[in-house]
Amino acid sequence: MSRIAKNPVVIAKGVDCKLTETTISMKGPKGELSLVLSPLVNVKQDGDQITFEPVDASRAANAASGTMRALINDMNKGVSVGFEKKLTLVGVGYRAQASGDTLNLSLGFSHPVVHKLPEGVKAETPSQTEILIKGADKQKVGQTAAVIRGYRPPEPYKGKGVRYADEVVIIKETKKK
Repeated sequence: MSRIAKNPVVIAKGVDCKLTETTISMKGPKGELSLVLSPLVNVKQDGDQITFEPVDASRAANAASGTMRALINDMNKGVSVGFEKKLTLVGVGYRAQASGDTLNLSLGFSHPVVHKLPEGVKAETPSQTEILIKGADKQKVGQTAAVIRGYRPPEPYKGKGVRYADEVVIIKETKKK
């Protein structure tokens, strides 16, 4: 059995969990998420704990049990606490402004970049060069941050571009004659 799947998921306070034959759904203060369960894993709920067991001794069932435990644990954390990614803009004239479900970016192009945020993801701009992406779904938050970073990834000579707050960009030395 997977080492990760051996640990049960403890449902956070204030989170409602509904487990059916094929799906699990969680509802909390930060949102509502649902997931289709793998047929290779037996998922059981005992009070405020969810346990996982592979259906058989196959390698695929073992791997799926650890994956399901990790996904459900992230759902539990997402609907109770939420996830966030922080991006910083480095460069002269690079700025961002969040308005509703769109993010307006000025990244040195001849035109402004307007990014429409997916449902369940919110963006905040505490300053013109910082972007906070928040949401309950870890995958959507990470994917949105990656797409925004992809508009202007940090370049290796001056370090200009959109980067994660904890990202370290190694600056190359320029050519010498």
